[in-house]
Amino acid sequence: MKRVKVATVWLDGCSGCHMSILDMDAALIDLARKIEIVYGPLVDAQEFPDDVDVTLVEGAVSNSDDLARIQKIRSHTHTLISLGDCAVTSNVPAMRNGIPVSRLLQRVYAEVGPPNNAIPADRVPSLLKQARPVHEFVKVDLHVPGCPPPAKAILAVLGELLAGRKPDLATKVKFG
Repeated sequence: MKRVKVATVWLDGCSGCHMSILDMDAALIDLARKIEIVYGPLVDAQEFPDDVDVTLVEGAVSNSDDLARIQKIRSHTHTLISLGDCAVTSNVPAMRNGIPVSRLLQRVYAEVGPPNNAIPADRVPSLLKQARPVHEFVKVDLHVPGCPPPAKAILAVLGELLAGRKPDLATKVKFG
């Protein structure tokens, strides 16, 4: 049996959604027989692979690196899932949206930051004007809200997809 290629991605979020994946506990053993995790913070792959069947994306799109990554991921993924409230609505990362980026950086780094009072620029991606949900930048096939979504809901989504069905999340997830 050919295993389904699955990737997980962590953009601007807290890793809570990835912790929910790990909270599947023993169900991960059965799932591992059906899927191959080809990319994510829990595996060694450095480059996003071509031809991924399912990608679970955690976090909002907040900087230029996030934007480039999500565009590449979308072009190499058959089914893209926004996982968690940050990916679905931009949630906590969007708390900065009412503050102009220049003012935000000034406050965080120059006013209350490290002693050198310098805003980092070397090898640091530029912030977008606002943190936004994934679907505002690329097509998303399924939204799984929750902060974080419960492990049972993620498992149900993957189970339905593996069975060739579109998941119905009406009774399995909620925002927050």
